[in-house]
Amino acid sequence: MEPQVLYRVCYGTSTPNPFQKSLLSFRPALLHQHRRHRVLHHDYPAVIPQQSSSVRGTYVSGLTDGDIYRLDIFEGNEYERRRVKLKILDIEGNEAGEGNVEGEDVEVETYIWVAGEERLADGEWDFAEFRREKMHNWITSSDEYDEVDEAVRTHGNDPTGGRGLNRSISDKLEGTKDRVLKSAV
Repeated sequence: MEPQVLYRVCYGTSTPNPFQKSLLSFRPALLHQHRRHRVLHHDYPAVIPQQSSSVRGTYVSGLTDGDIYRLDIFEGNEYERRRVKLKILDIEGNEAGEGNVEGEDVEVETYIWVAGEERLADGEWDFAEFRREKMHNWITSSDEYDEVDEAVRTHGNDPTGGRGLNRSISDKLEGTKDRVLKSAV
């Protein structure tokens, strides 16, 4: 997950204060035997098991139980959190993976798509395109989803898959604020 999106999910802003940023550590990684697809009619990807494929991603350490709780809400029922083994990249190569130098194996949890492969595009999800053209929809504050809300009104299509529309994450968290804060302390 892009750090700014992760910050927004966990901290409510894509630009947290330096203290909050210092709590998390990001390292490039590879998840072998999986592939990342674009979810049809949405901006976000889905990772599924697939032989002879690898997903370039990020190993994040320092997440609290409260952070995982927020991520579970964010990912919703289209995904299932599963244990997998990935390879930390000691040296990160180019977009095609040329020049990658793999390091240690790490057992982690990641979100695997469970909502049906018929909802996935055939090709690989384009992370560079997402960062360039779509990420702004995912990192603004909940009150700044005017563009997403307008797309829903105009086209009946929410490119965030309901994650920004009508503050669905914030509303779910409001009801459990005390429990979440206690688990994060």
